[in-house]
Amino acid sequence: MEKLDLSQLDNEEKALEIRYVIAKYIRYWPWYLLFILLFLIGTFLFHRYTVDRYEVSGSMMIKTNTSPEARILDRSNIFSTGLNLENDILRLKSKGLAHEALKKLHFDVEYYAKTNIKAIELYDRSPIRIEVDWDHFQITDVPIQLEILSENTFKLSPEESSFMDFNSAMAAGDESIYDRTYRFGEKIETSKSKFIVHLVNPGRTNEALIFKLRSPGSLEDAYAKSVQVTLQNEYSSVLRLSTTTKVVEKGRDYINALMESYIDFDLSEKNKIQENTLAFIEEQLGLLQDSLQQKERELQDFKVENKLLDVSAEFTSILGKMNSLDEMNAEIDYQLEYFEQIRAYMEQKSKDFSDVVAPSVIGVPDPLLNGLIQTLVTLSQERRKLLATVNENHPEVLKIDVQMEKVQDALFENVVNLIENTKQKKTSIQRDIGVYDAEFSTLPESESEYSGIFREFKLRESLYTYLLEKRAEAGIAMASNVSDNAILDTARRGTLIFPKKQQNYGLAIILGLLLPFGFVVVRDIFDETIKDQRDLKKHFMIPQLGIVGYSQKDTNKVVLDFPKSAVAESFRSLRSAITYLASGKNTKKILVTSSVSGEGKTFTSLNLASAMALGSKKTVVVGGDLRRPKLASYFGESDRIGLSTYLIGKVDAKDIVLPSSHENLWFVPSGIIPPNPAELLQTPKLTEFIEYLESQFDVVIFDTPPMGLVSETIDLMRLFDINLYVVRQNYTVKDHLVMINDLFNNKQVKNVYGVFNGIVNSGYHYEGYNYGYGNTYLYSQNNKYMYNYYGDDLDTKKKKIKKSQKNIFQKLKKLFKVK
Repeated sequence: MEKLDLSQLDNEEKALEIRYVIAKYIRYWPWYLLFILLFLIGTFLFHRYTVDRYEVSGSMMIKTNTSPEARILDRSNIFSTGLNLENDILRLKSKGLAHEALKKLHFDVEYYAKTNIKAIELYDRSPIRIEVDWDHFQITDVPIQLEILSENTFKLSPEESSFMDFNSAMAAGDESIYDRTYRFGEKIETSKSKFIVHLVNPGRTNEALIFKLRSPGSLEDAYAKSVQVTLQNEYSSVLRLSTTTKVVEKGRDYINALMESYIDFDLSEKNKIQENTLAFIEEQLGLLQDSLQQKERELQDFKVENKLLDVSAEFTSILGKMNSLDEMNAEIDYQLEYFEQIRAYMEQKSKDFSDVVAPSVIGVPDPLLNGLIQTLVTLSQERRKLLATVNENHPEVLKIDVQMEKVQDALFENVVNLIENTKQKKTSIQRDIGVYDAEFSTLPESESEYSGIFREFKLRESLYTYLLEKRAEAGIAMASNVSDNAILDTARRGTLIFPKKQQNYGLAIILGLLLPFGFVVVRDIFDETIKDQRDLKKHFMIPQLGIVGYSQKDTNKVVLDFPKSAVAESFRSLRSAITYLASGKNTKKILVTSSVSGEGKTFTSLNLASAMALGSKKTVVVGGDLRRPKLASYFGESDRIGLSTYLIGKVDAKDIVLPSSHENLWFVPSGIIPPNPAELLQTPKLTEFIEYLESQFDVVIFDTPPMGLVSETIDLMRLFDINLYVVRQNYTVKDHLVMINDLFNNKQVKNVYGVFNGIVNSGYHYEGYNYGYGNTYLYSQNNKYMYNYYGDDLDTKKKKIKKSQKNIFQKLKKLFKVK
């Protein structure tokens, strides 16, 4: 015997489960398509009326300014790389640098195209340019409409609100300038405004646009906050500057101007030393020039008066030596003055050394002094940069203060030593000068007087020439000075960051799928009704005998009036199954019931009886529902007499069995509604009546009250050969089937079979889930036979149901109907 492969069965079961789930939810594809279309349209409109935002970026390299001397003096920083760019980042994001950058641009006026869709800023494509006098009071942030009338004239008016303007509140503008004609180049001046409009593009006449004045202060705040500065690489000193803008060209110009302003700022800091040096030299030259000219005149006058044309060789030699000593003495005096100035700075414990002159200008070649002063000046510059963005208590400022104190202590000690050494050198030179003065006393009086004047002249001339050379050197150094920082990449193109159009369209498609799908899933989770045959099999333990679809006819007697319809065929299939089950009996007794009212048991009873009658079976259908009788109305009769009147003994059995207009079909009305229907159905007369019907007919079909609402139906089921339990799709609640399942499992009722009624769709009939006898004919249509057992009038209920259960395809047809 071949062994059964259970794993293969499991795989087939899983594949079947997947197909079932797909088929269950794919039938809602019109809703998916509708929501996707709606979301795509909404996304398109969002993009249409949303102003695009772009990111524009550039990069620049920053030099670390920490000098070796400062790092040696600061032991905590001795092994550091000096790569600390926080100060530069703060400077780039400061309002001061934003102010310098905005001075290079024309951002104080914004120009917009006149459109009803969205705000489109023209920037450099504007046909006009407005020159604003910010020294005068101006009303800002108020849109003003400008209409170009001709190449010479224009008109100003308040902006007209469009249909997209949801906020009508707006700051009042300068009404005195509105509705007047002006000439281009004319100064427009009122108490609230002062500006001049220039026409840049004369070819764009008869065009209207919107402009708005922006105060420089608000622009500085906005642009300082808009710039993002990040480190390009963890191990580099390259900074990336980026900003978000609505106009790529505008953001590009600002980033480039900001980087240029930072370079200019750094260069101006470096040039401060040269500027101070030039100022010091110019001051000294001014003092020397007058005294040099005076001594030159004295020397000429003395030569003319004394007719002194030449001096002896001895006089010339002594005079040369004395001139050399005088020059050395003057240089020492300048050095002493410089050293005293440095010591005064040190004693003041000042933090600003921008006015300190470099030692090389004075002629001091001491390398240690030069290094210490250069370090001190560099630290002072860094401190000024920091104070432009932070306060004096910032950790970086305090760190620089500590470094400066250490450098100042070392510099003060060095300067004191230099002052002492220089004074000793000055004393030695003055002693030598005294020796030569004694030799001069032996010379003739005229020569001695001449030598004194000549010495002073040559001294001033040498100093003047020396300062001229230093001024030229400082000027050349200043002209050749460049910033240590450099722009690597200028801002060029922008990257669209909002809205993300491709991403938004993708999200629209996903949401269009997920929203209806999620709604269906949640609805199915909370919906406790039977949805399909698979659902029925899980919650209904009784074998299914047949299925019946919705009827689209306006009559309850579908089998009799429309024998070729699909519903009639489904009842013929049910008839065949019943014939097979009760093949050994001459008379087949069939009971039809359900859980609650509205599941179609009376409809099933009537049409099953009709199918039996059409099959040449003498059939009677009994209206056993004594609480809510309906069977007689289906045949156009009243319930004056019927089962209830027989059970109370007012009429005989033959009097309540009425013929229909169709061959082989009789019916028994329910009769007048009694006060005690449960007790009447349990009397022996009912058994006698059933025996009477059994003797007279081939098929007896008994329509009973709903089993879930009354108790007598359970007792009646024991009297019949076949008990049909009607379950209706999308109506029968799963919990209502618990009772019949328990009765069936406990074998309290026998010969019970299910009929699945009111099928809207095929129930996803994959192989393995389609069971029962005979063929199934399924189609969808609104049900005409749903009503509450104890409830409102049937006609009112029908109207409510017809309104609430419209077919989904009918809804879509109305939605997309072309008018």
